Amino acid sequence: MKRLCPTICLLILLAAHSTLQAQVSHEEYEERRATLVEQAGEGVLLLMGSAAPPQDYIHFFQNSPFLYLTGFREPDAVVVIVTQAGESEETIFVNPRDPATETWEGYRVGPERTLDRVGIPGRSVEELPAVMDSLLSVGHALGVVGDVEREAEILSHDTQRLLRLIGDRDIEIAKHTGTVARMREVKSEAELDLLRRSAEITSRAHHDLMRKMEPGLNEFELQALAEFTFRRYGADRPAFASIVGSGPNSTVLHYNENDRFIEDGDIVKIDIGASYQGYAADVTRSIPANGVFSEAQREIYQIVREAQAAAEEVAEPGSPRERMFQVANRTLAQGLAGVGLIEAPGATFDCEAPSGALSECPQWFLYYMHGLSHGIGLDVHDPWPETLEPGSAFTIEPGIYVRPNLLDIIPDTPRNEAMIDAIRPAFERFREIGVRIEDDYIMTEEGLEWISRVPREIDEVEALMAEEWDGPEPRMAEMVEWYRKFRPLANELR
Repeated sequence: MKRLCPTICLLILLAAHSTLQAQVSHEEYEERRATLVEQAGEGVLLLMGSAAPPQDYIHFFQNSPFLYLTGFREPDAVVVIVTQAGESEETIFVNPRDPATETWEGYRVGPERTLDRVGIPGRSVEELPAVMDSLLSVGHALGVVGDVEREAEILSHDTQRLLRLIGDRDIEIAKHTGTVARMREVKSEAELDLLRRSAEITSRAHHDLMRKMEPGLNEFELQALAEFTFRRYGADRPAFASIVGSGPNSTVLHYNENDRFIEDGDIVKIDIGASYQGYAADVTRSIPANGVFSEAQREIYQIVREAQAAAEEVAEPGSPRERMFQVANRTLAQGLAGVGLIEAPGATFDCEAPSGALSECPQWFLYYMHGLSHGIGLDVHDPWPETLEPGSAFTIEPGIYVRPNLLDIIPDTPRNEAMIDAIRPAFERFREIGVRIEDDYIMTEEGLEWISRVPREIDEVEALMAEEWDGPEPRMAEMVEWYRKFRPLANELR
């Protein structure tokens, strides 16, 4: 089995991060918009930012396409790009400065400062309707990047806003959000730096969780410790609902109630990720509550780890991502057959098709029913290319989930009854064991870079869990210092 790097590499990676760029420049945002305009063609193009939350005490998060194209993090903004005769003119419409509102909601950039802060000349968002009325009156084609669907049963905020801007005009709207998604498949160096930082913060959280773990804790205590570490090092928030699933909860893919008391002998699946400057990590470890894997837990864990390692082995620059899926599925099937949870690597069972009719499914699908990988970036499930190009960022996350009710929920057929008789002894042995091992990677010109450096070999996990818990790791000042490049703009606007 290939080990990409021992645990000591974590410290090396941390030192390297002190020199990373970790900031997307105005020039890069400008290049992205220019690429979009080139593909969209002439006319008026609207880039739609997210609406302010209904209450001013709810945290605001910008939508990822707008953030990718502008880096602007205030609500209600719209960028208007007018292209004609091969020349483009950009304007960003933003909320005006308003001391009374800012007393409650925080300082705004205002139209006067957008050129300096965003690289785009600004106007008040209050002027947008009149500007759009003028532009559309002369017959410009209209394109949009946003959550726009005119035929939806419930109209999104973007759709309602756009319809107000076009009024009663019968105008065709070209949607370019898919174009932006394709642009996001391969990350820039600045984006990759931010992903490395997000993965590093997430890795520090996992280290503390392994040291803290013991029977008797509640799942929410571990969730709290993880999210404390995220914010401690400047992460915006969890990139998704944190998952801490112990015992039977470890077999639920996206369990997030996180309120069970952890028992001795449980396996605990912890799937967490920090969002740093909008870029999401996604890292999972499955660890024994008492610090030592039981023999049954060890067998399942090793199958999953071997599947992950097999996928890593074939992940190379220019290789199709489907190749990773194939080798991981084959490794899982062989491992499941080896421990008796399925009858043979290629065995099938009677499953129910979406139509309700019976069909055939591979038996390994009983225990592994999700995809091996997904892209990471501004969204935790981010666009990524079919081929692993340098600059692509993604997870590898095989799993095995022996759900306690599994044998009761598959179709009742003679063929399935025979299968159940054959696998029942193994099923009873491994019941309530759910294992997922998920790491984050970047494909480089030289090969696969593992950026979520958390112990994952059995001996490494047990060694870290054996360390005495005396509180969270000491503050790492260099990680906090990363944030100086991103100090809140409000500090400069008071």
